[in-house]
Amino acid sequence: MSYPVIVDIRIGIANSPREISFESSQTSSEVEKTVSTALDSGAKFIKLTDSKSNVYLVPTESLAYLEIGSEESRRVGFVA
Repeated sequence: MSYPVIVDIRIGIANSPREISFESSQTSSEVEKTVSTALDSGAKFIKLTDSKSNVYLVPTESLAYLEIGSEESRRVGFVA
């Protein structure tokens, strides 16, 4: 049985004391590729989606850091 993969993502915003934190169903390599492609191409925004299908648009010029947590499987069901 395959369990959905969940990755924790934390995004630091320049000149802001708060960070954006959410869980994504994308793999860590997919998130890294999305961010790298946006930065390399000179895009104005990075578009990421969380596990509930909410979309986050982060301006690339405001990006201070991006922390991608390790992939972990979420088990669904009850523990006996």
